[in-house]
Amino acid sequence: MEHYILDRFEGGLAVLEAPDGSFVQVARSQLAPDAREGDLLLRQSGCFAPDAAATKARRERLKARFARPGGR
Repeated sequence: MEHYILDRFEGGLAVLEAPDGSFVQVARSQLAPDAREGDLLLRQSGCFAPDAAATKARRERLKARFARPGGR
């Protein structure tokens, strides 16, 4: 399954980073109400729902990466 990253909200739009690194805008109404910036989203029947386990793992990887000297 392909994940999209919820990059930010711009008014009634959500900006998502697609699996290929491009950015797409979708109506905020196409996201689950509990979606937050930084979440990994799965596309299901035209809507985007957070993948809680994948989001948690991504946040932990990023936290560990930036906790190291040099941040990379």
